[in-house]
Amino acid sequence: MKENQAKIDCAVFRNRQTAIEDITAKINRAEGVEEKAVFAAELQKEVDVLLSCSDYDENSLDCKNCHFIATLRSKAAKLIVKAKKLAE
Repeated sequence: MKENQAKIDCAVFRNRQTAIEDITAKINRAEGVEEKAVFAAELQKEVDVLLSCSDYDENSLDCKNCHFIATLRSKAAKLIVKAKKLAE
């Protein structure tokens, strides 16, 4: 874990985090919006799992942080997909 990252104590988050980081790296390495959009769709699926977590507790700071991060990633994925549509 990087020093500047907050630790979220959640098995669901930890299990998805590695996949999300890998997909994000693929998006960053991809050339062209079409290739990025393919990976953005994968990213969206992963963050949707976090956003629909059955263990979500609105009183848990870990859950709130997880949802905040997942929401930002979801917005980024949607922007990439939208950019692809605009490029068509």
